[in-house]
Amino acid sequence: MISWKLKTRTLLPIGLDIGHNSVKMIQLVRNGGQVSVLAADKVRIDPGIDGDGEERRSFVISAIKQMLAKGSFRGRNVVSCLPNDRLKITSLRLAEAESEKIEQALKKEAAQRFGLDPDKDAINYVLAGNVRQGDEIKNELILFAADDEIIKSHIAMLEEARLRPVGIDAIPCALFRSFDRSLRRQEDREQTVVFVDVGSRFTTVVFGRGGEISFVKQIPIGGEKFNREIAAKLGISINEAETLRGKLRMERADAGPYFQGTPAQNTANEGRLDASTRQVMVDAISAVAEELAREISLCFRYYTVTFRGKRVERAVFAGGEAYEGILLNVLRRQLAVEIEVAQPLKGFDMMNVNFDSDRRGLLCEWAVAVGLSLKGCNGDTKRN
Repeated sequence: MISWKLKTRTLLPIGLDIGHNSVKMIQLVRNGGQVSVLAADKVRIDPGIDGDGEERRSFVISAIKQMLAKGSFRGRNVVSCLPNDRLKITSLRLAEAESEKIEQALKKEAAQRFGLDPDKDAINYVLAGNVRQGDEIKNELILFAADDEIIKSHIAMLEEARLRPVGIDAIPCALFRSFDRSLRRQEDREQTVVFVDVGSRFTTVVFGRGGEISFVKQIPIGGEKFNREIAAKLGISINEAETLRGKLRMERADAGPYFQGTPAQNTANEGRLDASTRQVMVDAISAVAEELAREISLCFRYYTVTFRGKRVERAVFAGGEAYEGILLNVLRRQLAVEIEVAQPLKGFDMMNVNFDSDRRGLLCEWAVAVGLSLKGCNGDTKRN
């Protein structure tokens, strides 16, 4: 029997996540209700490269061109995001009577708090919901702002890499979009879920409920602080500390399901750590993990006080540091909610791609890149 029902194949833009340690690119295709990964690639940034200088910019451009040259990506449309230290985020409240003056209030806040020029710099917001403050009902807003020159520089870098920017997103929004699609059941959408991306320098915390973002927090703690703490305790370099942490992860791999080593970490597993070195490292990682858990706990407290009656059901962790078993154990003790490691590509057809020669891993470090590509579902897309 011939079926005349044809599916429309929608090519989404490339999602480009430029992190501190790596550049990740992914491109998705939507075919009816099925999402496939058309292409994905990652280039690790040499740790010896200056974090903010021209050398890093040149490396990123070269890495993007290298990934494009392989020929798996289609077109040049790209959605990327500004790094956490270039995006300003804060929450503010307005009385319902002031709602008509939201734009003026945002401009004033951006100027006073961040020193931005409201007539030139980028300012946007998300309405988080209604909150009670004393006897008043107010609107809680999440303000996103960025310097216009930073945005122009970012766009220029993408264009030099032969990409066509069709959108610049915020990491919290991309992270939320990556997982919100999976909350399809009504009972799931009525829950408050916390999405946490633990990166190299920052941890991004996003509270979501009913398909909407309720609260966002950037915490300046990430994998780099784990490495610095280990380096200080052992009297070694940051790069040596990172290598040793790779060895520790490999040694602990049999104790839990959340580790997926990179090739560099696998190579580092030549020779086991001695007991004293291992204990110093565990103590150093635990100390930073406790600090991060306290900061996330404060986010929980703010949310439950602000949005009374809205209980947090679970927390989903993404980012390269979500593989850190010691951190996860500390979080389980401190947060008292269900904790899981993200699987942003779960349910996607990945037959056309190879992620480090292993599709069995959780691939939680791809969450932001996936969310960036998915932004194309609501924007300009190319149909094939």
